[in-house]
Amino acid sequence: MIVPLASAGAGTCGGKAGALGALLRAGLPVPDGFVVPFAAYRAAVRDLDVADRPGAVRRAIESRPVGAALTGALGRALDGLGDPPVAVRSSAAYEDTGRTSAAGQHDSFLAVRGAGAVADAVRACWASLFTSRAVDYRGSGTYDDLAMAVLVQRHLDAEASGVMFTSGDAHGATRIEASWGLGPSVVGGTVTPDAYRVTAGGSVTRAVAHKRTRLDRRGGRLVTSDVPAGARDRPAIDDATAVRLAELGREITAERGGPQDVEWAIAGGRTWILQARPVTAALPEWPAGRTETAASTLSGTPGGHGVVTGTARIIRGPRDFTRARPGDIIVCPFTDPAWTPLLRIAAGVVTETGGVLSHAAIVARENGIPAVLGIPDATNRLHDGGPVIIDGATGTVTPAEA
Repeated sequence: MIVPLASAGAGTCGGKAGALGALLRAGLPVPDGFVVPFAAYRAAVRDLDVADRPGAVRRAIESRPVGAALTGALGRALDGLGDPPVAVRSSAAYEDTGRTSAAGQHDSFLAVRGAGAVADAVRACWASLFTSRAVDYRGSGTYDDLAMAVLVQRHLDAEASGVMFTSGDAHGATRIEASWGLGPSVVGGTVTPDAYRVTAGGSVTRAVAHKRTRLDRRGGRLVTSDVPAGARDRPAIDDATAVRLAELGREITAERGGPQDVEWAIAGGRTWILQARPVTAALPEWPAGRTETAASTLSGTPGGHGVVTGTARIIRGPRDFTRARPGDIIVCPFTDPAWTPLLRIAAGVVTETGGVLSHAAIVARENGIPAVLGIPDATNRLHDGGPVIIDGATGTVTPAEA
């Protein structure tokens, strides 16, 4: 009913847990934990018709307890870790594969403590297979063995965290994004992170962002707070740390056999690996430097390949979703997983915050649409309903009439 993380494999515990189990066995710095495998999920839904309406299946899963046996097993496994706060994360059968990342599509929970709370989080992860965003992400793909395992690991109170994309070429560069506090700020695109490019020879190029907010644990809650003014424009990691991360990334790439999308955190001065999955779509090139542009052109971070002209549609939140039309350029403060359906119909996306390694950018590249990220005040600087040209490779957005 419970699998130690060091014994986890993708076939029984999903791609996320399987990859971390392999890295842990290889001696890489992965927080210890355990997995509730596919078998527990299948037992919980065996009397449900999962081909039924997704909303009905989700509500059915949410309405039933996980059972005394599993709750007891969770309690014993947590005691084995010393009963710390834990992260409870999805590890679906089709997640974190070379074909589909499912980046941010299923639920995860940080700072969870106690067997009862962990059991509730496990049930919520199971149910998140059937949210509208997850169903929309799967689209017309066939998933003959849809199942959800759940990964439970020690929660890390990170001083800094971020994402790293490694290269499959031994001579290629590593791309890193970093910000203060816990990782959801970076992967969720709610902060524009510092960006680093580290060559195989250890040369570092960096672009330091203005990081206004951070996410941290306060007891059993996650709290977003303002970054002190003196730290907002200070690099979240120094060049030496970026080089060490890149070296760790090359070890992970060698172990996993290809370029990897890696989530990492620094806690107590130690670097930890929180996730490693195959890169599903190539990044735009590192910007060579700002060139002269028209006065009306807005510049941000290149996030997805291609050039497209479309109608700018200002979407400030879920209440505006019905305004979006196929072929629109979505202009928004930031995106989170609930925005996935929009990225399937949009011709491109522009955000006010976020980096090239965020979930929104990954999903945009998987959908083959250009993305430009981190244009401050874009929702006010661009005209709703006006035509714009978006270039995902150069990171520019220009009103078409200009």
